[in-house]
Amino acid sequence: MKREKLAGKGAAVDPDALRVRNLNSRQLLRGGALEGANQPAHLEGTELERYVQERLLTTTLDQAVAWARSNSFFPLAFGLACCAMEVFHTAASRVDIGRFGFEAFRASPRQADLLILSGRVSIKMAPIVRRVYDQMLEPKWTISMGACCSSTGVFNNYALVPADKFMPVDVHVPGCPPRPEALMHGILKLREMVQNDPAMGWRERYDALGTEEIVPGA
Repeated sequence: MKREKLAGKGAAVDPDALRVRNLNSRQLLRGGALEGANQPAHLEGTELERYVQERLLTTTLDQAVAWARSNSFFPLAFGLACCAMEVFHTAASRVDIGRFGFEAFRASPRQADLLILSGRVSIKMAPIVRRVYDQMLEPKWTISMGACCSSTGVFNNYALVPADKFMPVDVHVPGCPPRPEALMHGILKLREMVQNDPAMGWRERYDALGTEEIVPGA
């Protein structure tokens, strides 16, 4: 069935024309034959082109695989500190990351592809975190959640180390601790990166390199 807007508010509608259109739609779905003038006809010309445009979708294998991966993250059930409480809350009914297929937290790194570092990382804990990351299967991604894990936060002392100093990090989620909605935003940003369609950051918008902003044409 294809719904179309009528020509006018008080325009007369021919019931026979609607019946013929419904029959044509059914025949297109069943076998590709049209019933025009009470005789079946094979799809040709504009009818064949319309049939292809409405029912076929072309893509590449890489895009299909990226779409599947971006809609089926398997986070690791791995918490470091108070940010882990916010991670648990994302799977609850209020945020519900199950809407996007991300609610299946895995207890083993060999069954997970997303590591959410939720909390501060001490120097003694860093080798264990790196070992867990190395045990995850490729492709895998990492989210650094909270100020402690990204820049040591309020615990800026000799005992802590930022996550990107000893392992690759794809997305940083700021906050102390970040709300579940902020983590959800970071996961959706990672989803866009996996689909090869990342949002343009401020460096790309302003042509910034390092800590300096380059004026176009200078």
